[in-house]
Amino acid sequence: MKITKEVNLGELVGTYPAVAKFLYDEYGLHCVNCIANSFDTLEAGMKLHRYTDDDILEAANAVNEFIAKQKQ
Repeated sequence: MKITKEVNLGELVGTYPAVAKFLYDEYGLHCVNCIANSFDTLEAGMKLHRYTDDDILEAANAVNEFIAKQKQ
């Protein structure tokens, strides 16, 4: 599954649990572990933390790279 800014955070961390720590460590996104993850997307969560559109696209790419490395 390719991760985009539209991915639901709850589904993302449900499918790839290690991504929660990655997003917290790299981007300070504690929302991946809160109740908001059931309805927030990666984009919405990052916007709440004042990230730019470019930052959000970079984060989606970084998550895809992280997942690919985990599979190796």
